[in-house]
Amino acid sequence: MSRARYPRRLPAVTLVAGLALAVSACGGGTTAALPEATPSASAEQLNPNANLSKQSVTISVWPGYTPEDLAARVEEKLRFKLKVATHDTNEIIMGKLTGGADTGIDVAFVSGQYAQALNAAGLLEPIHPELIPNLANLYPEAKELAFDPGNAFSVPYTWGTTGICYRSDLLKTPPTSWNDILSPPEDARKKVTMMTTERWLALPAVKALGMSVNTRNDQDLAKVKEKLVAAKPNLLGYDDVTFGDRLKSGEAVMVEAWDGWCPTSEKNIKFVVPREGSDLWVDTMVVLRGSKNKEAAHAFINFILDPKIHGWAARNILYKVPNKAAMDALPAELKQKNAPLQMTPSQLLAGESIVDLGDDSAKYTRLATEVKAAQ
Repeated sequence: MSRARYPRRLPAVTLVAGLALAVSACGGGTTAALPEATPSASAEQLNPNANLSKQSVTISVWPGYTPEDLAARVEEKLRFKLKVATHDTNEIIMGKLTGGADTGIDVAFVSGQYAQALNAAGLLEPIHPELIPNLANLYPEAKELAFDPGNAFSVPYTWGTTGICYRSDLLKTPPTSWNDILSPPEDARKKVTMMTTERWLALPAVKALGMSVNTRNDQDLAKVKEKLVAAKPNLLGYDDVTFGDRLKSGEAVMVEAWDGWCPTSEKNIKFVVPREGSDLWVDTMVVLRGSKNKEAAHAFINFILDPKIHGWAARNILYKVPNKAAMDALPAELKQKNAPLQMTPSQLLAGESIVDLGDDSAKYTRLATEVKAAQ
């Protein structure tokens, strides 16, 4: 089964410095208050009966995150040309979208906090629900996302959480707390990895201390730094990419992991959300305000929300999709072998949405730098 080569959020979460509004990486102590988006075209200005064959759509998406034959499927079904460009990280696509030039991109796949930042900068077209009838396939919870309540400017593509991925056969006691990562038992010392990406590096300590994943309070972050530095002597390393392979080989016995990247289909590898709670991450589709093909862009998103199409992500990259019909159609055996696919929307929403922090995201950049440099 193929897996996306690049994690959605790799490698860092500091947005492009040129965004002047509240634009930057993920969240802070309270939900960030962002400026209203600059108004763009209203619903009346889009034609539900537009001749889509006269339009074409360019999307930008992570490698391996959509079917290889997506362009051919779109052309066959919707009768317009689709060009698929790729970006390895959120930062790369943000650099393109905020650089001031006409990128020609109509639809971009970005993580939720980045969609929030783009909207704050007035770069997104509002979602026109009348052009996306397949929105009805989404779980009701998909409209309750903190970065975009009601899906006003983004449509969720995948969602999940972060937890502890571990070898049940190599640990005497299964982990239940973020403190098991931060202060591991004797049989796990020097066999634990944590993530290197800024907000996820901080996550175990933030949650272990009972704080918000979006804290921006300086005193909170000082305590987080202290706890993370104290954890370093027990770590194998910081790793966003190869932790699954390290678990398989036995080099690691317990790692911080995104749920979809925990290889639970392997014997003795398990995933748990610690009792202190975790995050809710969401990858979204957004329509660019500068798109000259907005009707076709909406038709593309509607096509993706077809259960047979949307379900591809769950079947092939093992990420949950917020599409009830697609998830209901997954083979029982696939869910049984991959425990994270069994999580319900209500369980996911128990996690705290990571939101854009604006200028305060630099605090997490500094925190990560200082923790990694600490001796």
